[in-house]
Amino acid sequence: MTDTTDTPAADAKQPKSVRVVLLALMIAMMLAMLDNMIIGTAMPTIVGELGGLEHLSWVVTAYTLATAASTPLWGKLGDMYGRKGTFLSSIVLFLIGSALSGMAQNMGELIGFRAVQGLGAGGLMVGVMAIIGDLIPPRERGKYQGMMAGVMALAMIGGPLVGGTITDNWGWRWAFYINLPLGAVALVAVSAVLHLPKKRSKARIDYLGAALLTVGITAIVLVTTWGGTEYAWDSARIMELIGIGVAALVGFVFWQTRAAEPVLPLHIFRSLNFTLMSVIGFITGFVMFGATLFLPLYQQSVQGASATNSGLLLLPMLGAMLATSMVAGRVTTNTGRYKVFPVAGSALMIVGLYLLSTMDTGTSRLTSGVFMAVVGLGMGCLMQITMLVAQNSVEMKDMGVASSSTTLFRTLGSSFGVAIMGALFNNRVQDVMSERAGALGSKVTEQSAQLDAKSLEKLPVLAREAYQHAVSAGTHSAFLLGAVVAVVALAGAVFVKEVPLRGAGPKEDGPQDAPAAQPPVAETV
Repeated sequence: MTDTTDTPAADAKQPKSVRVVLLALMIAMMLAMLDNMIIGTAMPTIVGELGGLEHLSWVVTAYTLATAASTPLWGKLGDMYGRKGTFLSSIVLFLIGSALSGMAQNMGELIGFRAVQGLGAGGLMVGVMAIIGDLIPPRERGKYQGMMAGVMALAMIGGPLVGGTITDNWGWRWAFYINLPLGAVALVAVSAVLHLPKKRSKARIDYLGAALLTVGITAIVLVTTWGGTEYAWDSARIMELIGIGVAALVGFVFWQTRAAEPVLPLHIFRSLNFTLMSVIGFITGFVMFGATLFLPLYQQSVQGASATNSGLLLLPMLGAMLATSMVAGRVTTNTGRYKVFPVAGSALMIVGLYLLSTMDTGTSRLTSGVFMAVVGLGMGCLMQITMLVAQNSVEMKDMGVASSSTTLFRTLGSSFGVAIMGALFNNRVQDVMSERAGALGSKVTEQSAQLDAKSLEKLPVLAREAYQHAVSAGTHSAFLLGAVVAVVALAGAVFVKEVPLRGAGPKEDGPQDAPAAQPPVAETV
C-alpha cells in the first residue's frame, strides 16, 4: 500500500513555482519530441561516417521500441514511488543515452545507445502529463493546452531545420549533444522548485507483467516497422512476430487480473470515457503521423517544394492545430464543457483527410494548405482533450498509468498509421508506375517507392511525370484510409459522457467515470 505524506511548506511554495515547473516540463517534452526529427536530417551524414547502411532503420526502430515498451512502466513507477524522482530519473537516463549516442564509434554502438535514450524518453512525456495532472485540476488544465500544442508544433517545424543546421555547422554528434544543456536546465528547475507529496510503496513491482507487456509491444512495433519493407506481410518472420505479440498480450491481460500491483490496472478501462479516449488517441496518432509523413513527400515530389524546408511545409496544419488547441483549452476552462471538441475534432479530421485524398498533380499549394488546415483544426480539438478527459476519468492514485496508457495508445497508433498507410502508399505507387512507365517505372521504384529530390531530378521526363502521378495516387489511397479510420473516432466521441471536471466546484455523486479523489493543486498560477 502507499503511505502519502504532505508538507505545508511544499504547499506554500507551489503556487509561486508552477510557472517555472511548467517551463521545465515543456523543455523535457520538447526533448522527447524533437529528438527523432533532428536525427532524421542527420542520418545521411551519420551513415557516411559510421557506415552500416543496412542497419540504418534500427537507429530509429531501437529508439521507438524502447520508448513504447518503457512508457507504461514509467507511469506505474511514478504512481508507486513518487512522480518527481521517477521523472528526474527518466531525464538523467535520456541525457546519458544522448551523450553516449554522440560518442558512438560504429553503427552497433549508436543503435544500442539510442535504445538507452529511448528508455529515458518513455518517461519524459508520461512524466510531463502526470505531473501536470498532479499540479493542476482538469478544469484549469485547459489553459495550458496551447502551451503543449505549441511545443509539439515547434518540434515538428523546427526539428528538420535545427537538425540540418547543426549537422552542417557542428557535425552530426551535436544533434545528440544539444540535448545536454536543455536537459540540464529542466533537471535543475524540476529539482529545485517542484514540490509534490512523497510516496512510499511496499508493493513489489510486477516484473512478469512488465516483461509480458514489453514483449507484446516490441512484437507489435516490429511487425508495423518491418511488415512490407524488410519482410513481406505474409512472411514467416512477420507471422512469428504476430503470434508472439498476441500470445504475450493475452498472457499480460490474464496476469493483470491476478497481480498484486499490476503494471496496467484493468479497472481503469471500466470507465467508458477512459476507454473511448484511448481509442480516439490511437486514431489521432494513426492519422497525425501518417499525415506528417506523406504531406511533405507529396509537396516535394508533386509540387516541387524544397526538401530543406520540409518542416515549414506543415505550417498550415500545425498552425491551425495550435490555434484550435488554445481555443479549446480556454473554452474548457471557462465553461467546464468539453464533449463538443472530440465530436467536432473527429468530424473535421474526416473532412480534412477526405479533402487531402482529392489532391492530384494539378493541386496548388494554397489549396493543399487549406486542406491541411482543416486537418489541423481537427487535431487541435483532440490532442490535449484526450489526455485531459482520460486523467479526469481515473482516481489520483492511477494518474500515472492513465497518462502512460493514453500516451502508449497514441504511440501505437502512430506505428500502425505509418505502417499501414505506408504499405498502401507503396503498393499504389508501384502499380501506377508500372501502368504509366512500364518496365522503366518498375525499375525506378523497385528499391523504394519514396524518392529523394536528387533522384527525382535525374529521372527522364516520362518517368518523372509518371512518378508524380503515382505519388498523387498513393497519397489519395493513404488519406482516404485515414478518413475511414477517423470515422471510428467520431463514433467513439458521440458516446463520451460529459463528466464534470475536477476543480470545477462541487459536483453530485454521479457516473462511474467521475473519480472521487481530488488532486493536490496549485490554486493560483
